[in-house]
Amino acid sequence: MTVRARRRPAATPVVAVPPAPWSVDAPALKAALHSSDAGLAPREATRRQRAPGHQALAADALPAWPRLLLRQFASPLVLILLFAAAVSLLLRDWTEAAIIGAIVGGSALLGFVQEWRASVAVAQLRQRVALTARVLRGGTERRVVAAQVVVGDIVQLAAGNLVPADGVLLQARDFLVTEAALTGESMPVEKRAGVCAPDTPLAQRANFVFLGTSVRSGTASVLVTATGRATEFGAVAERIAQREPETEFARGVRRFGELLLRVMIVMVLFVVLINQWLGRPWVDSLLFAVALAVGLSPELLPAIVSVTVARGARAMARRGVIVRRLEAIENLGSIDVLCTDKTGTLTSGTVALAAALDAQGQPSAAVAHWAYTNATLETGIANPLDAALAAAAKREGFDAANLTKIDEIPYDFQRRRLTIVVAEGGSSSHCMLTKGAFDNVLAACSLVSGPADAAAPLDAVARECLRSFFRDRSEEGFRVLGLATRRLPAQAVYGVADETAMCFEGFLLFLDPPKTGARQTLRDLAALGICVKLITGDNRHVAAHVAAALGLATDTLLTGEQLAAMHDEALWRQADASDVFAEIDPQQKERIVRALQRTGHAVGFLGDGINDAPALHAADVGISVDQAVDVARASADIVLLKPDLDVLRQGVEDGRRTFANTLKYIGITTSANFGNMVSMALGSVYLPFLPLAAKQILLNNFLSDFPSIAISTDRVDAERIAAPQRWQLREVRRFMIVFGLVSTVFDLLTFALLLEVVDASEPVFQTAWFVVSLLTELVVVLVLRTRGPLWKSRPSALLLWSTAAVALATLALPYVPAVQAMFGFVALPASLLAELGAIVLAYLLCTEWVKRRLGAA
Repeated sequence: MTVRARRRPAATPVVAVPPAPWSVDAPALKAALHSSDAGLAPREATRRQRAPGHQALAADALPAWPRLLLRQFASPLVLILLFAAAVSLLLRDWTEAAIIGAIVGGSALLGFVQEWRASVAVAQLRQRVALTARVLRGGTERRVVAAQVVVGDIVQLAAGNLVPADGVLLQARDFLVTEAALTGESMPVEKRAGVCAPDTPLAQRANFVFLGTSVRSGTASVLVTATGRATEFGAVAERIAQREPETEFARGVRRFGELLLRVMIVMVLFVVLINQWLGRPWVDSLLFAVALAVGLSPELLPAIVSVTVARGARAMARRGVIVRRLEAIENLGSIDVLCTDKTGTLTSGTVALAAALDAQGQPSAAVAHWAYTNATLETGIANPLDAALAAAAKREGFDAANLTKIDEIPYDFQRRRLTIVVAEGGSSSHCMLTKGAFDNVLAACSLVSGPADAAAPLDAVARECLRSFFRDRSEEGFRVLGLATRRLPAQAVYGVADETAMCFEGFLLFLDPPKTGARQTLRDLAALGICVKLITGDNRHVAAHVAAALGLATDTLLTGEQLAAMHDEALWRQADASDVFAEIDPQQKERIVRALQRTGHAVGFLGDGINDAPALHAADVGISVDQAVDVARASADIVLLKPDLDVLRQGVEDGRRTFANTLKYIGITTSANFGNMVSMALGSVYLPFLPLAAKQILLNNFLSDFPSIAISTDRVDAERIAAPQRWQLREVRRFMIVFGLVSTVFDLLTFALLLEVVDASEPVFQTAWFVVSLLTELVVVLVLRTRGPLWKSRPSALLLWSTAAVALATLALPYVPAVQAMFGFVALPASLLAELGAIVLAYLLCTEWVKRRLGAA
């Protein structure tokens, strides 16, 4: 299926690109784009970047500040407040309208400042892992941020790269590209330089590459003809960026908002109807009901989430974990299964060639030289095994100058082998050198090399001897590749069909020992409630050896062959029970991830290769490393600056702290607000006046939110980090109701004191209860921020001092003449303040007792 992108009207183009550029030959296209074999001049490239017609996708760009400011007013709660202000203006109540306007403006400004700072911090972090491209400028190859690629640039591509723009191939060698994101075709397609007809369908443009596709093997030079939104994939990519799938945390926030909305509607209708039945002015009743609705809600929740998550992202960055999608922080805290390859994470990652052996298991210089030739001349997927061979070749002074590379049959994940065809000196024949997974190389052989280079038929007995040697070395922890050769008459082009009737020459043994401390890291992850599952393409014997050294169970090891034979229902059960998966292909990695998700697990997947991209995309949290190929980093939510599971463990702990602090704000604020709003709704029925004026409710809610900004800095109980955290709306609802009703009990006690003992007038009642309700909201933050005893858990300095500052302001406000005049407050006698203080202290002790009883339950 071909996806056609609807293009937006473009700005004036930087240069005039010929229509159907795939139908124009390379020299004419370069001339039209004012480019050359040396690429663009650096100054010209800079000019094109700044020109109005330069199209760039802005998925990671900093949001425009006017849009961010306007977003603060897009909340339904703010719109309710603005409606209340409009009602006050219509009634010429200028003071009321000014107060509401000031509170709306203050809340919006506070939210804007916090979100802007968070956006700046996150944009800076994302720049550290931004995708780059290699371009020719002025004849020199330079590495630039992918967004800086312009029309006319010549881009150099290799295996693992994401294509940064649409363009025409100038040169290509063994160049395979995966275009599934654009055409739906899952198999890689080969691209070659040349010319296609103008009406060639998108999927058949063999000389053209598209933004967002990925290089599977080979190398190429590409002349850029379109960037960003002007590309075939641009409009689709922007829509995907704007409509990212809803995360579990975001879904929880949305459901929580729906719960609050239902409570608000019931409360507002109740208050309006009761007050009308009591004969009170409808305008006062309406404003009071609106203020109740606003007072119930945590209106700073978007800002609190942004600040908390951005702070978490900065803390994780200091430990070497870069967050590409902020929502992934909460998801990282909730994972209970981590799937990972072994190379570089569980093992040292410094793969070394241990031995090159002939078919009899003896050291062989010929096998080593054939392997060096294959590794140094291949242009496909970069991998640690070829890097180890190249390093060994350099140490031994190997020189392939007398060899001419004729062709290459690139590695793929079905054949699992790589073939290089060379000509030696003036020979009229060619030599095929194939290395790869032992079984796959052996399957292409009909001969086996014997003593004195004599080839013998590869019969069943010989095959079993080779397999026995392979199995023994694998069980010792070596990764074993096979190597085969074939001499054949010269021909121009070679393909997979030529990989037959080969002669098995010998074995290549590589060693990558378990990383020091990896076993302890797995224990630490297990202590955090995270089960690590090893998923590798290596053979079952090596996988079992490494797994056993790391303490993973191997009795339920699953192979790719077994997995392919399983129905999904059987895999759901087996994936949960197995710790080790060996001989796994890329599609099976994704299938394992989805099977674990199907059984209720939150899954993290750590990968760095081309074959890991599908699983990274499917996982709840895709994790890659800074040295990974482009397609892996682009698919990941989180990037590690070094491949170390202990760094990831610290990232998980940071994610859980961030998640816990976000839930603190939601739980504490809604329970306190719910209790106060229920008290006022009930009080409005029995009191001869409103318990608080609308403007007093708004001021109360505004002041109580100030310390909440500091929750992002708060310490988190160890038990909240020790286990995966998931959003539990039922728990939030129970928390809100239980502690809200505790607050209501003490509010009603305050009402009784003011009416029956003090016989307070309306101004005294409203002032006294304003002070009590605000103080109880402040002290409950200190009580409910921890599940343990209040005196055993010290809050962060910022949270403690901001809470104390607002508490002092609360006590001082009724004595400020300007505030008295504006909000209708009066000075309270010292004796009454003492009685109110006793109620607040009793409320604190009771809340602490209920918290401990609730925790015990």
